Amino acid sequence: MIIILPMHRLRVPAYYLLITFLLLTSCDSTPTPPPQTSLVVYRYDPPAFIEYSTDFQPVHEIPFAIPPSCGLYNTFPATMGEILLIELSCPNGQTVLFLDTTTGSSTQPVTDSDAHFLAWARDGESAYLRVDSLGNPRVILANVGGGEDQVPITEYTYDLAVNPVNDDFTFTFSRGLGYGSELWLAKRGGNVVELLFADQFNYVSFARFSPDGRRIAFIKIPDTTTPFTVGELWVMNADGSNAHNLADVDAGHGYAANWSPDGKRIAYVIRENLEDESANLSSAELISNIFIVNVETSALKRVTQFVNGHAETPVWSADGNTLIFTAVVDGSMTVFIADVATAGVGLPEPTGLKFPVEMTPLMNESTCCPAWLRR
Repeated sequence: MIIILPMHRLRVPAYYLLITFLLLTSCDSTPTPPPQTSLVVYRYDPPAFIEYSTDFQPVHEIPFAIPPSCGLYNTFPATMGEILLIELSCPNGQTVLFLDTTTGSSTQPVTDSDAHFLAWARDGESAYLRVDSLGNPRVILANVGGGEDQVPITEYTYDLAVNPVNDDFTFTFSRGLGYGSELWLAKRGGNVVELLFADQFNYVSFARFSPDGRRIAFIKIPDTTTPFTVGELWVMNADGSNAHNLADVDAGHGYAANWSPDGKRIAYVIRENLEDESANLSSAELISNIFIVNVETSALKRVTQFVNGHAETPVWSADGNTLIFTAVVDGSMTVFIADVATAGVGLPEPTGLKFPVEMTPLMNESTCCPAWLRR
């Protein structure tokens, strides 16, 4: 026989309930271990991706030969996981591959047209690509495991960035030379959009959310036919408010600016030989270096001081103490490590660290395209 007691007979002291709740929740409160990070760079000869530990010791080698007639454009690690997206420059246009850094196997998500990488989705399981540029241009979301979905935004999108704290993303497009560009925010997979920023004189590019998703950094590139120019690094709130210029930057070479993990600093590339008009037309003539800017104070700190070459996009280590980047010096391409743990950004020069900071090559062989994997 089942006996149902009146509710007033089931009273339990409040502290008993609290103790029971704490005991139950403590059973499921095992802390999630932090992601494990490792650095991957490409070595040209013999051709392979080399994986390094956080203290820059080689731990794994993944043989990978660049297909004939193609060149390695760049690499882009998934936001989480073992997949590295490889973008190649080939005779028929850009091509992307998904490389499993654990097994060494690769797949080509788009085989019937060109494909250009835009951004990884927040879950790291799919990537936004712009495909078929000369035929039926469109933006798709390609899944690492196969399959794709079309993204309902304009086919003229050339830049896209995903908010790291939700699934919103920005996309940027131009209506043509002389019309500047527009930066929009997309929600619900692109079905709801709103204008964040427009500039009729510049191309807005390389938009990047801060780690907390509250701000966006982007680069203004002059709307001109000159291939290599000088642009501006801007920052604004994620809703488009308080947009302001932080620093002059290199433009036209495809070098993005990157937030530090704590969101207080941005590392970027600046062109230095402004008086050399030949560098406006040829990247081989460019002299550029890496700087760090304090987002709140706009104080600058030099990281490199090349006088016979150029630095490319820097990437931060997870602890924010190191910048890793490719540099082309005297015609030789090398990945460098720069110690910026005590760079003193925002401090007067006599108090802060003297520039440039300590910098060493990762290896003696020709290398490029550093990327941090988070597993």
